[in-house]
This record gives sequence, structure tokens and C-alpha cells, in this order.
Amino acid sequence: MGGVGAQAACRGLSASGRPGRAGRVQTARMPHLHPRAAAQESVFARMSRLAAQRGAVNLGQGFPSAAPPEFLLGAARGALGRFDQYAPPAGLPALRDALGADLGVDGADVTVTCGATEALHLLTLALAGPGDEVLMLEPVFDVYLPQVALAGARGVTVPMTLDPARGWQFDLGALAAAVTPRTRALLLNSPFNPTGTVFTDAELAGIVALARQHDLWIVSDEVYDELYFGPRPTSLRSLAPERTFTVGSAGKRLEATGWRVGWIVAPPGQTPGVLGLRQVTSFSAPAPLQAAVAAALPAARESGFYAGLRETYGARMTRLAAGLRALGATVFEPRGTYFLTALHPTWTAEGLIDSGVAVIPGEAFYAQHAAPAGLTRWAFCKSDADLDVALARLSQADQTVRL
Repeated sequence: MGGVGAQAACRGLSASGRPGRAGRVQTARMPHLHPRAAAQESVFARMSRLAAQRGAVNLGQGFPSAAPPEFLLGAARGALGRFDQYAPPAGLPALRDALGADLGVDGADVTVTCGATEALHLLTLALAGPGDEVLMLEPVFDVYLPQVALAGARGVTVPMTLDPARGWQFDLGALAAAVTPRTRALLLNSPFNPTGTVFTDAELAGIVALARQHDLWIVSDEVYDELYFGPRPTSLRSLAPERTFTVGSAGKRLEATGWRVGWIVAPPGQTPGVLGLRQVTSFSAPAPLQAAVAAALPAARESGFYAGLRETYGARMTRLAAGLRALGATVFEPRGTYFLTALHPTWTAEGLIDSGVAVIPGEAFYAQHAAPAGLTRWAFCKSDADLDVALARLSQADQTVRL
């Protein structure tokens, strides 16, 4: 309320200049936001904010400390001034073709999105609705359950187990037992954030058999498809192309998480349905960045960029894991992603940030089951110097506690 109305209200009058009931100030009724707008700040944004405010080493949010490769940056500079208007909702033809060649699929089955997060959102809208259920494993990446809820469906999690000796364990029987007549899709992540799990071929075959038995869609989040330590992960798409939607990310592959270029590979014939929704979300991803990624994908493959990235991150994983073990943590080294998980009886994310190191608490990945006590997730996509500073701060804090 402003102007004359505001002044009148301050004198106990209505906006028309008449006294309010019993001489009290009358205030206008305001509409409320929908309850879905009550979502809180994500733990990743919160820990990055706290790290910046307190000068902590940020081993929480998974973004690299290094700049993207020059072949990507150079391609972006060359695209500016040439690709500056709307791209087609499906993506620039050059990028769809480049992804088709890189992934061994038909470019016509590729939809380019504003990052993998939008890709996942589109797929939950396309595959599930009120009364439906989507199955996923827990610990669970934080956007999965809210996105399913936004589609009007219900997310159901099946817990993995954490054995101090054997690490993270997946139970296909528990997943099968969670299927109901309402189940519409399986949402899986391999390599798996936060556990670092890469599903074996036998486990994937069991998942595919389950999906076929119950006629379920599969959403396979494979944003870490080039970040693995050991044999190359098998894509679920190769085992069940008729029912698998694959999600990918240029940000994860090319060290440019802020570019927000992702993609969906749909089963043959299913892309038109995805595009119908794509037109009413962000419409299209940034055209010059799409052009740059299209040029960079073959360059990355030909130059051995991904192999070099795995070698670098493998060394950093070993460096961080050794340092954490020296401080008494039980460390679970991943088979993929650039995260490791650790257990320590006295560590909490809040306490660690007071020591100058930001990590993600294990409970951030749990919504329907209890998190293992003392669980934390650590990003090693940082520089050697960052890792060394973080370990030094933890060591100093540990010595202070012992004194």
C-alpha cells in the first residue's frame, strides 16, 4: 500500500479515509506463495557460501579449481558473434551430431539441455505424474526427490549399505521388493554421486531384467561417464536401448560446470515427447556454448584429455584418502566420480568448517532412511595445493583437540 492509502492507514483510517474497525489499522491481505516455494537453500550452496565467508578450503561442492581446457575456451571465443541467437530447443545440429558420434547414437535421439539438472527435470515431468512412483537408491543426489515431487509423483528410495570393510553395497533384491503397481521408472546414477559406485555388468543386467519384467522406464544419470578409475563403466543404454534415457553433462566432462550444457539421449522415437516439454522450460541452452562444446568433444577424445583427467584425479584421490586415513578416518575410495566418502566418529560438517575445511554432511543425501553416523563427502576435483592446505588444517585441529 502506498501514497494516500499508506498515510491514511497510519492514522487508523481505511484507504477511503474512513476509520478502520475499532480504530485499528487495516492491512491489506496478501497472497501466499505455494508451499512448493518453501524450499530451503541447498546444502551445496550453503557450504560454498560458508566456505567463502570463512576462508575455508571448499571440498564440498563438486566444481574443479582448474580452468577448462584451452581447446574449449578457444572454441567459445570463436563462437561469440556467430552463434548468439536462440538455438533450436533440441540443440544446435552440430552439437547433436557431435554427441551422436561421441556416444555412438543417432543425433536425432539427442536433446541438449541447460545442464543435467534440467535434463533430469524434463524426464521426471515426461515419465511420471500424480499417483506414480519413481524408484532410486539412497544416498540420493539432492535434486532427485524434489524433481519427482514437482511432477506430482512420489520418490521411493532403497538404501545401499555401507560396510566398513567392503564399502558401499547394492542389493538388487531390495530394489525389486520396492517395485509396486505404481512404479513407473528407475532413476539410477553410475558412476554414483556420492558413493563413487560403478555398477558391475551383472548388477546392470539385473536392473535391466527388473525393468523389463515390470515394464519400467530407466533414467540413467551418467554425468560422470568419463570420470572412472578402472574399467570403463557400461552404459545402461547399451543393455536396454528401448527403455533407457541417458543424461550427460559437458560441465563434468570438460571442467566447465558453470556453462550448464547437458543432454538427454532418448530411446528411439521418444525425443518428440521430451521436446514438447523442452519448449516450455528454458527453451534452449546458450548457443555459443553449445557451438563450443560441439567443437570440443572430438578434440577432447583425440587429445586424450579424458585419460589425463582420470590420471590427475586418481592421484588426487590417493593424496586425499591417505591424508584422511592418517587422521583416523575410514575412507571409501570411489570407482568413479570425483568424490570420496569417509567415516570419522567425531567429524561433522559444521565442526570441519570451523577448522577451515568445507565438506558435505552425509545426511544431506538421505531423506527416507538414516545416514551412517559420521559420514561426510569430500570433493577431490581441487588443486594439490588446496588438498594440502585442507589436510594441514585438519591435522592442526586434530592436534589441538588432543592437547
